[in-house]
Amino acid sequence: MRWIVLLLSLTFGPAQAELNYELQPRQIADGVWLLQGSTDNFAQSNGGNIVNTGFIVTEQGVVVIDSGPSKRYGEAMRQAIARVTDKPVLQLLLTHHHPDHALGNQAFADVPIAALAGTRRLLDEQGEAMAENMYRLVGDWMRGTEVLLPNQTLQPGVLQIGERRLRLLELSGHSGADLAILDENSGVLFAGDLLFYQRALTTPGTPGLDTWLRDNELLQALPWKQIVPGHGPLALDAAPFVQMRDYLGWLDDVMRSGAERGAEMNELIRTPIPERFAGISLSRYELIRSVSHLYPRYEQAQMQRVDR
Repeated sequence: MRWIVLLLSLTFGPAQAELNYELQPRQIADGVWLLQGSTDNFAQSNGGNIVNTGFIVTEQGVVVIDSGPSKRYGEAMRQAIARVTDKPVLQLLLTHHHPDHALGNQAFADVPIAALAGTRRLLDEQGEAMAENMYRLVGDWMRGTEVLLPNQTLQPGVLQIGERRLRLLELSGHSGADLAILDENSGVLFAGDLLFYQRALTTPGTPGLDTWLRDNELLQALPWKQIVPGHGPLALDAAPFVQMRDYLGWLDDVMRSGAERGAEMNELIRTPIPERFAGISLSRYELIRSVSHLYPRYEQAQMQRVDR
């Protein structure tokens, strides 16, 4: 990846000084802060800031949830935290390995970076390729960004930090290794990319839409009061779960019924978007990607063995 860093330094040069994420942390509960990204796609205009990250201020210090899409973002996050509190950052928790959530890790190299074992493995396997793709997508915002792996393995259960009880859930519906975090003190649920809201979900890495649906049922049953999805606005009610269940069911039906009648992939990507999803950002774009990622599985499931 270093050759890409050198190429960008020659291509973009002095423009780096103008790049500023201008992160504005918003307090959503006692000691809980949200940094909300856009629901757009990756672009040089947004520097990859399409993700929701957050942090929790405890008596002992600060717990950070996801590091964002670049070293520059992680550094901006550290600066935003310092504007809120002078307490030290104690730990970074990663919800999963995708680049918009984990490529800011370098800014937290001085503290434990904790993740599920599966998240570390996936970031190790896929991180370099994802980082190179991010350089292509957002350009100079990525300057200096390299993959930094987690150095602490999380187990599901309760993580006690000071007075805060963080319930850690190990799930898999989105990426194959997904951490959801419920702050039991405030009732804020950081759902990571197990929940998208008002933004079409992305499916690379999902073990299956049925698994994702089960994960969302489990999360909905928790005693949450506020929901921070991985992408989209904060919610105070179950609307994100309702929308996700509806969207996942529709997407599954599009591909299942298509496979049953032997439809071609090119037909399915032109499937009309239901009116109820018209306001969801990037619906057509993500439908095309999801069909390309998942439809071969549905086709294969319809095939019958002829050698028996």
